[in-house]
Amino acid sequence: MTNEREGLRGWIAERRGALSRLRFTSLRLRLVVVFALVALTAAVSASGIAYWLNREAVLTRAQDAVLRDFQREMQYRAGALPVHPTQDQLQYTAGQMAGGNQRFRVLLVAQDASGRTVYGHSGGLSGFSLEDVPESLRTAVNKRQPLSAANKSPYHLYWQRIVLHGTPYLVAGTKVVGGGPTGYMLKSLEPEAKDLNSLAWSLGIATGLALIGAALLAQAAATTVLKPVHRLGVAARRLGEGKLDTRLRVSGTDELADLSRTFNKAAEALEKRVADMAARDEASRRFVADMSHELRTPLTAITAVTEVLEEELESEGGGIDPMIQPAVRLVISETRRLNDLVENLMEVTRFDAGTARLVLDDVDIADQITACIDARAWLDAVELDAERGIHARLDPRRLDVILANLIGNALKHGGSPVRVSVREADEEIVIQVRDHGPGIPEEVLPHIFDRFYKASASRPRSEGSGLGLSIALNNAHIHGGDISAANAPDGGAVFTLRLPRDASALAAQQAEERPENNKGGKKAQGKGQGRNQGRDTGEGAGKDGGESGGRAGGEDSGKHSGKGPGKGSGRDDGKDEENSSKGETR
Repeated sequence: MTNEREGLRGWIAERRGALSRLRFTSLRLRLVVVFALVALTAAVSASGIAYWLNREAVLTRAQDAVLRDFQREMQYRAGALPVHPTQDQLQYTAGQMAGGNQRFRVLLVAQDASGRTVYGHSGGLSGFSLEDVPESLRTAVNKRQPLSAANKSPYHLYWQRIVLHGTPYLVAGTKVVGGGPTGYMLKSLEPEAKDLNSLAWSLGIATGLALIGAALLAQAAATTVLKPVHRLGVAARRLGEGKLDTRLRVSGTDELADLSRTFNKAAEALEKRVADMAARDEASRRFVADMSHELRTPLTAITAVTEVLEEELESEGGGIDPMIQPAVRLVISETRRLNDLVENLMEVTRFDAGTARLVLDDVDIADQITACIDARAWLDAVELDAERGIHARLDPRRLDVILANLIGNALKHGGSPVRVSVREADEEIVIQVRDHGPGIPEEVLPHIFDRFYKASASRPRSEGSGLGLSIALNNAHIHGGDISAANAPDGGAVFTLRLPRDASALAAQQAEERPENNKGGKKAQGKGQGRNQGRDTGEGAGKDGGESGGRAGGEDSGKHSGKGPGKGSGRDDGKDEENSSKGETR
């Protein structure tokens, strides 16, 4: 029984909620309801006034006719009786008085010669009686009024409407001036009441029809009024979807037409502003891409020279003056940092231009992580908790970039040991990188993946470009995955990477979109951006080819072999991989 009651209460609450939502969410319904309420109020008011006026007119007309006839009968018939009539005389006169056109009942009251009160009834002894007359009316009838210039008669005619046994009546009374009987009249108002009931029904039906007509009219009016509003809503949605060429057809000079014109002007201004911003953004991206590309050629030569200088520094009988060795080491370090920054910028421009593509392969996750940390000499600082045999179809180069950023970032700011764990969850792979450092400040967490964001503006600029985690996140997104950052309850930061087991569907979709994107890239970005598209697959040029093929965004994820730039950068993997990661934001 309790469950049934709870179920009924839940159903009632649900219905109330539905009615509440219906009441407040539909503008059309609100217009119809308001219009109908106004019409109902007007119709009910008009019907009430009409009923009241007709009622007063009907009752007053019937009442005046009856009272005139009764007063005339009292004057001529009852006034002709002796001062002390007998009961038979009263009975006969009452019958004559009631036989007129108005068909009312009469009661005459007088005292006979012996001083006894006698009654005369128009309907016999069982008809109209004195008990049917209200006491207040009897008192007023028998009360003698003082004579004055304004009052010529000591007795007046008084009347009152009463209900006896469910039937309305008009009762009146007066006294014969100069001595004689007191007369009372009782007139049924049932015919008039029936007429008034018929009138009330007619007015009620008319009110109902008026309400229905008002609702239909309100519906038509709401449709007419809301049609432009609906078109405006559709246009606003299209504008929100990015269709900035959306415009409304303007007709008329009313407020809705002014609203449509205002919308068109706003849409035109927005389209122009977005076009200007897109052009400036495209120019900025093209500039960064061209600048990064143009910097690669001199950087390749500079990097080769720094490699030679580094070999000279490491040789036993180096010919470099000890006084300038610190400067040489600084040049070598900053050259590598500049090279990383250029690579990061080029990778960012590829993501912005939509030219970054996946090159999928079957990857053993544990082997991939082991290769990443082994290539950077992190084996002693990283604890790996991963079972062999967890496979996924991913882009190994981009996965290496993500892992290098997250692990290097944890080593730099959290300290060793860094724990990397891998687990399977439905159709995705979950990789967690946890450090044992102070964690990430709460105010920094929402911005941890923002480009060029640094937790402290006072930190030296050389500590990183602020692009590493952003590039890692973009590489996760291009797989259809995501990266989240949080703080562990017992201290330290935790980065969680989620990737699908198979990114083939996403790669196929990117392949279908590539011709159109390349075409747009050629038109919008020109020669500089076109050159950058070819390097997304890791195909470098000349001496720098080994370096480009092994990393994305400047992170040295794959520079295990090769001489020249690849070699030099490879030796710095353990130190510089994290420059574009959490170091910039914590």
